[in-house]
Amino acid sequence: MKQQKIHIGWLVTALVLLLLVIDQVIKIYIKTHFFLGESHEITSWFHIEFIENNGMAWGMTFFNKLVLSLFRLGAISVLIWYIYRLIKKGTCRMLYLTLITLILSGAIGNMLDSMFYGLIFSGSSPDYVSYVVPFGQGYQSFLMGKVVDMFRFPFFTITWPDWLPFLGGNRFTFFDPVFNFADSCVSVGVIAMAIFCRKDIENLKEWI
Repeated sequence: MKQQKIHIGWLVTALVLLLLVIDQVIKIYIKTHFFLGESHEITSWFHIEFIENNGMAWGMTFFNKLVLSLFRLGAISVLIWYIYRLIKKGTCRMLYLTLITLILSGAIGNMLDSMFYGLIFSGSSPDYVSYVVPFGQGYQSFLMGKVVDMFRFPFFTITWPDWLPFLGGNRFTFFDPVFNFADSCVSVGVIAMAIFCRKDIENLKEWI
């Protein structure tokens, strides 16, 4: 049983590292090859568009940047501790553990942007491509770096009928937010948990 727990622990660690490598390779490539705001239409419903944000997943902003970064660090610490307890108990489903690991990986991926991108990159601009600078001489301080987003899926656009109050005549695009690989990890993990792991969520206290 102990060897099995160690094996599961290494699998979780490997999955986190794999997802982080994918996330960071994509972000660093976009950051150092695209002008800020540059967009490329791969298909009519899939665009690569480079933006940066100070906020949460999908570009949302509810908190001061420093407060948000500290909150993320706290949430990441709680998730790491929770996964450790799940592995130690050895009775949780692998599906549930995998989905929690997805969420953790996404949270760490965006946290790395905030922690280090402001220290190692020049600021992005519509006029020039960002480049690597000596450590500590970047565009922002520790925990204050911007998160890199690049995926956009405008599946379809409609114009609301003129008779609709407030919305009439306005155009609406589904799905329009620009996001990154880390956001996808968090979203897939949360949605899949809500669909497939309701009992695990209901029994949350028992795992802890």
